[in-house]
Parts: sequence; C-alpha cells; structure tokens
Amino acid sequence: MLKDFMLVGCGSFLGGGCRFVVSKLIQVLIPLSFPFGTFAVNILGCLIIGFLSGLNWAGGWMSPSVKLILTTGFCGGFTTFSTFMNESTALTHDGDYLYLALYLGLSVALGLLAVVAGNACAKMI
Repeated sequence: MLKDFMLVGCGSFLGGGCRFVVSKLIQVLIPLSFPFGTFAVNILGCLIIGFLSGLNWAGGWMSPSVKLILTTGFCGGFTTFSTFMNESTALTHDGDYLYLALYLGLSVALGLLAVVAGNACAKMI
C-alpha cells in the first residue's frame, strides 16, 4: 500500500507540474479570456489516458505499478478530467448506460453547484 501511494504521488507530482507548464504556455500563446490552457490540458489528458487504457485493454501492456504511476498518478495530477472521461468510457464499455448518464449528469450539475456553494461560503467569512 505504501509503495502504491508513493507511485501515485510521484506520478501526480510530475502530472501537476506538466499541467502548470502546458496550461500557462497555451494561455500565453492564445491570450484570450477563454481558458484555452485548461481546455487543452483536459483534452490532452483524455488522449493520454485513453491511449494508456487502450494499451492495457489490448493485452495488459503495463504492469499494475506502471499503470498506477501513469494513469492514477500522472494523468490524475495532469487533469482529473481525464480520469472522469476514462471512467465514463469504462461505463460505456461495460454497457452501464444508466450509471453513465447519472455519473455525467450528476458530476457536472453537482460539481457546478458545489463551486457556487463554496464561493458563497467564502464570501461569508
């Protein structure tokens, strides 16, 4: 368990650092108010985790440790959106369309509501 924790932590450290660099670089290159940096990181993260998951589904190309550091660690640190999309794809792959609809709809709706609630709580301080 400690080994897995360290693998995920190392991957997250690298993924978070890469997210910062890629996002800032894109925002400098495209200086608009639209959050292109975050948008690009989310899409790139989905591409990376999709590729890694595809490798794993196609015959287990990765050991459990490598999968942990690259998917849960790096991709999770790079963008949790990629994990969200990968889990949604897994639900589709398994034919769990009701859970897919609930996961997508509730995640977006409740996530937005939670941010609004968090902002409201902060304003009370």
